[in-house]
Amino acid sequence: PGLPTVRVEPDVIFLIFLPPLLYEAAWTTSWKDFWRWRRVILFFAFGMVLLTAACVAWAAHVFIPGCTLALGFLLGGIVSPTDAVAATSIMRSMGLPRRLLAILEGESLVNDASGLIVIQFATAAVVSGGFALGQAWLGLVQMVVIGLAVGLAVGLGFYAIHRWLRPAANLTTVLTLTAPYLMYVLAEAAHGSGVLAVVSGGLLLSYHSHTVFSAAARQQAYGTWNTLGFVFNGAVFMLIGLELPAVLAGLDGTSRWQAVGYGLLISAVIIGVRLVASLLGSPFSTFMSRFITVADDQPGWRGPLVAGYSGMRGVVSLAAALAIPLLGAGGQPFPLRNLFIFIIFVVILVTLVGQGLTLPLLIRWLGGVEDRDHLRPAAEQHRALRQLLAQQSLKELSQHYDANAHPNELLDLLTHHFELTAHADNSVAVTNTIAGYNAVLAELLQGQRQRLMHLRQRNEYDDEVIRQLENELDLKEELSASTLPKE
Repeated sequence: PGLPTVRVEPDVIFLIFLPPLLYEAAWTTSWKDFWRWRRVILFFAFGMVLLTAACVAWAAHVFIPGCTLALGFLLGGIVSPTDAVAATSIMRSMGLPRRLLAILEGESLVNDASGLIVIQFATAAVVSGGFALGQAWLGLVQMVVIGLAVGLAVGLGFYAIHRWLRPAANLTTVLTLTAPYLMYVLAEAAHGSGVLAVVSGGLLLSYHSHTVFSAAARQQAYGTWNTLGFVFNGAVFMLIGLELPAVLAGLDGTSRWQAVGYGLLISAVIIGVRLVASLLGSPFSTFMSRFITVADDQPGWRGPLVAGYSGMRGVVSLAAALAIPLLGAGGQPFPLRNLFIFIIFVVILVTLVGQGLTLPLLIRWLGGVEDRDHLRPAAEQHRALRQLLAQQSLKELSQHYDANAHPNELLDLLTHHFELTAHADNSVAVTNTIAGYNAVLAELLQGQRQRLMHLRQRNEYDDEVIRQLENELDLKEELSASTLPKE
């Protein structure tokens, strides 16, 4: 109340918010997991989107007065893409298998593209008043091919810059901020899918970031993108909140309770379609395993049920809702625009809050999910990897820093530290020894930090040097805190 109504041009919404949001998602996605589960991911990302859009289009056409099939497909395309952030956060906290997390994250990344393609064609059909199936398929292929080509080409260009020029961390961060917008704009200018361009280019650069980025550049880039993702997600929700009063005032003869009912109806459709399709996919995978070895012969039913119930909708659907054109055919106001925005708001509220709160209850009721990967717990993997890395360091110390040739107390300290890690038997005694070491180190670092802040008040030291030393203390404290993984 009291805040102004905000109107942002629909095209500006996509241009400002989509590239960074998609790039941030691609940046944090594991390409190895994506490729391993690509068939399931692509089924969810394309098949589920098309099925959901079709079912929503039918339901909207039947139950919402004045809603044509084209308008129904527009609504279906907007509410089809999922947002895996909430679901995967819950699943990680409950220790669910990595496979399920990877599938949901990969699906969320790609179904943004497929959903927005449906939106583009449905919007064109509403504005032009016609729809040619043959031209639509040709346009779809063109958008996919051009989008992927532009994204990979721009991604390779930025890879070459990072590979050969080795820019400083600040410049690296600036380049990562520039890349998604360049991918999106060039792909859209070439009549391709800007979304696919950003996703493909982001995956490519993310995959190579471990080899072409310096440690400082990676730290800075990850921190920057985490912050930007949070800010842009919050900005989209803020914009929909500021526009909601105008939406409610322009429901065109539909009461608010009717609009809420339509929102609940569409929510029930998308939840039901996803649950049924996910559960039916389990016996289908068992059947296909007779013919292709990549299909899972024992997929179980608890995993598909959890995946089917994890279809929360989020920021991409909100951005797409705000991007519905203001004008339709003949320059007239776009039909049902305000009603659709309100319905989408209800759908997001139902899925994020309703499913988000009940998903942990469902997982507990199921007693967990089948783990087909048979991977060790994350804490055990951390411990094993730390031992292997410590053994590698001991090997290098013995080969290149022989104690007889290089007598040095600091080298002895390093050797003792890595021997303790490499030969740790995870007993209570060893764990307590390391924990005590970390506690003493943390106390010493805290004392250094207080002393540094006291010295900062003097004029004898450059503030830039103080900040550099403070950052070193931060890194040491982080390293000390992560020596033992949290159980």
